[in-house]
Amino acid sequence: MAGERVICNRNDVGYIAIRMAMVGGARTVAELKDKAGVCGECEGCKENLEAILASVCSCKTVSLQSVLDAVNAGADTVEKVGEMSQAGTGCGRCQPLIANVIAQGR
Repeated sequence: MAGERVICNRNDVGYIAIRMAMVGGARTVAELKDKAGVCGECEGCKENLEAILASVCSCKTVSLQSVLDAVNAGADTVEKVGEMSQAGTGCGRCQPLIANVIAQGR
């Protein structure tokens, strides 16, 4: 888990705020600008945002694509996604994000 480290140096936006925006449905840098307040242009944003967006579960190193693949294969609960991808089976902090991915299908 990355913890509360600052990602957007220009706007002082931390990792947790970005993950919460993802739980709220943000899946692109443009959506993170709107929902989390990142600038998208500072070195911290350039170096980190795409990787954060691509990851769902850092404990088990599970990508968003792996979770989407599980959902597309029929996993319709957090538990089923965990069985298919291992996402959400570590500390559990990513479970709200997994639930949002299931609900949005993206």
